[in-house]
Amino acid sequence: MIRRFGSDLSSFKTLAFKPGLNILLADKSEGANDRQSRNGAGKTSFVELVHFLFGADVRKESIFRSEVLTEWTFDVAVDIAGEAISAARSGAKPSRLVIDGAVENWPLAPQFDLAAGHFELSNEQWKANLGKLWFGLPLAAGDESERFQPSFRSLFSYFARRQLSGGFQQPMQHSTMQQAWDQQVSICYLLGLDWTIPGKFQELRGQEKVAQELRKAAKSGDLGRYFGKAADLRTRLTIAEARAVRLREQLASFEVVPEYKELEREANLITREIDALNVDNVMDGDLLQQLRASLGEEGAPNLGDVTKLYAEAGVVLPDMVRRRFDEVERFHRSIIENRRAHLNAEITSTEARIAERDQRTAERDRRRRQIMNVLSSGGALEHYTNLREEAGRAEAEVEGLRQRLETAERIESTKAELDIERANLTKALRDDLHERNDILREAILTFESLSESLYEKAGSLTIAETGGGLQFDVHIDGQRSKGITNMQIFCFDLMLTEISLKQGRGPGFLLHDSHLFDGVDERQVAKALQLGAERAEAAGFQYIVTMNSDVLPQEGFKPGFRVRDHVLETKLTDATDTGGLFGLRFN
Repeated sequence: MIRRFGSDLSSFKTLAFKPGLNILLADKSEGANDRQSRNGAGKTSFVELVHFLFGADVRKESIFRSEVLTEWTFDVAVDIAGEAISAARSGAKPSRLVIDGAVENWPLAPQFDLAAGHFELSNEQWKANLGKLWFGLPLAAGDESERFQPSFRSLFSYFARRQLSGGFQQPMQHSTMQQAWDQQVSICYLLGLDWTIPGKFQELRGQEKVAQELRKAAKSGDLGRYFGKAADLRTRLTIAEARAVRLREQLASFEVVPEYKELEREANLITREIDALNVDNVMDGDLLQQLRASLGEEGAPNLGDVTKLYAEAGVVLPDMVRRRFDEVERFHRSIIENRRAHLNAEITSTEARIAERDQRTAERDRRRRQIMNVLSSGGALEHYTNLREEAGRAEAEVEGLRQRLETAERIESTKAELDIERANLTKALRDDLHERNDILREAILTFESLSESLYEKAGSLTIAETGGGLQFDVHIDGQRSKGITNMQIFCFDLMLTEISLKQGRGPGFLLHDSHLFDGVDERQVAKALQLGAERAEAAGFQYIVTMNSDVLPQEGFKPGFRVRDHVLETKLTDATDTGGLFGLRFN
């Protein structure tokens, strides 16, 4: 259960909660419309605060990214796995949460920040821990198989619907962005049904869509002409394969001259030899350029410049020093002469190797021309070359037709295979419902009991297997109205909360925004509040409701039920700038 919401923002209204029913009231000032009241008092903002502290993404339009709130930290005290835990988060640093409490045995333990003096974890780790500890979800592995699995944020949203996300449109959908498969997976998981089957149905729908697009493409346009029908392609492939075989046989038995194959092998050998000689000559040519460049850079040192320098400075060198300079100059000249001699020798050697290879290349090329003249005599070589090219084209055509046939057969057989897969999934779904009939019975009877407490005639919950997966449908007799739909949501949410708790899944609380009671008759509102209080106490969960004070029923309750006993001490109002949840106004 939730124990408290707080903040380091001094104007924030700290909210303390107790077990069972908790009603957060907002006084509506005279003359204010409903929208003004909601924005001014902060009931809707309270729901956003709940989601903010329990892992919601913080986009740029979030109120916690606004200038007046982004720098402040908000916190919640909540029971997790039987322990009182505190979690704090700010709009300035939404990716990190500060955690306090007994967290040593969490699946992803928070890390202690020595500099800050507290435990921290990322928002992704926070959601993973809540998913594991509240709902029994496995830690994310990050593979493709997780695409159609229940997620913490989706499951949690059934216990805290958001008006801003379209959470009060229909019972099975907590957001207008929520896809049908996610509804099926999430509800099945919370009820204790086989949630993998809806995921498989969604995978099947994806495959069917691809197959449909392929079939459509195969029947129209240029792509249709390319694919063709499997029967036609099979005929063309058979003919092409026979032609390719004939060409291969002709090529194998083809002889230009008796020693054709031997001469062909010799010609190929000569070609490889000439290529190798050319490569070696290129390398030696590069070396020759380097040697000639090095030779041009060699020159004797000019020690006369040093003597001149000293003379200009007015320094007369002793004879001994002058003799020393002469010795150094002779030494350097000998070194340079030796190096130039070495470079000249290398250049001569390299030029000789290049000349030798050129001569060898010319000789081998003459022999190759002789062989090619023999092979091409009478046009036989040309005929052989054309035959070999034609055989290659025939083999390519066979391979292309074979691939097109495989594709066509896959396209034509896919629909039948997918139909079989859909039938198998439908049977698996039916078998699961039979095996878990006790769960279905409890869900149906719980919804009936809840709706009967609100209206003269009980409503109904229908759970049926279809060719598209599991279908949930709720019905309460009465005039089609927003009020009836909202009471369907009320009954569905209470049913889902009770049964999920028995499965060991859920946060231990259910939150309903005041929008749930829009258009609902005051008598039904009174019955709903009392029913929520009774079921919360009996099942052991916390029921939190936000309401305008002017729509809080004053009568219609059973004897002994005092609704004011469940109203929070802290109240909100739109009458002043400081009366709202945050104690300040913002757009």
